[in-house]
Amino acid sequence: MAHDTALLTVDGLKATYNHAITALAGVSFTLARGEILALLGANGAGKTTTLKAVSNLLPAERGQVGAGTIRFEGLDVTRTRPADLVRAGLVQVLEGRHCFRSLTVEENLISGGLGRGSTRTEIAADLEKVFAHFPRLKEKRRALSGLTSGGEQQMTAIGRALMSRPRLLVLDEPSMGLAPIVVQDIFRTLRHLNREEGLSILVAEQNSAVALKYAHRATILENGITALTGEASALRERDDVRSFYLGQKAVVPALAS
Repeated sequence: MAHDTALLTVDGLKATYNHAITALAGVSFTLARGEILALLGANGAGKTTTLKAVSNLLPAERGQVGAGTIRFEGLDVTRTRPADLVRAGLVQVLEGRHCFRSLTVEENLISGGLGRGSTRTEIAADLEKVFAHFPRLKEKRRALSGLTSGGEQQMTAIGRALMSRPRLLVLDEPSMGLAPIVVQDIFRTLRHLNREEGLSILVAEQNSAVALKYAHRATILENGITALTGEASALRERDDVRSFYLGQKAVVPALAS
């Protein structure tokens, strides 16, 4: 379960692209240690921009943080290089999986350990942990990543992030393009990592049903602004949230005859 101490704090975040296009106009939320926080909203709500700001990846895409603060474990994220954030424990899995297609599954995983400067012994131990979480990857360890399925590529991308020994795992649309049974398997693994290893997770999702099922809390974005934050279990029951913010039609009870 989540603890009281904030691991990540985003306050009044505003961001633009090319110093002209407003992407975020006021995003605020906190993520506690040991918590799974879902970032929800329709297409264009600002989820991906928020995650890139959290990992200080916006400058690589001509994006700028114009106002607000982002702090991870006391670090000012906007003044910390992305590589240093990874070494500090903030690791992101980008939308679209982004495996090294010409490398094997195992080589992809090892690259995550090399990125944080792990020793051979640490890499070997971490590989076995990843294979325990994703047995399918052990079966495919010698296969080229570009020839594996979408689900296997997503598992590889998450496994590579785990090889960096994150304290906060940031995931952008992990369910995109995957079969429902694969999505459930991935989210069950994430919940296991959260419960058994205390891994904190920030996940942006359009699949609100699965996100609210596995998250502790959720923050809903609308047009680049934080519209609502609350316990996932409570938000899951609200028809107004499902219909207005998440684009799902509310179920209208049939009239008694």
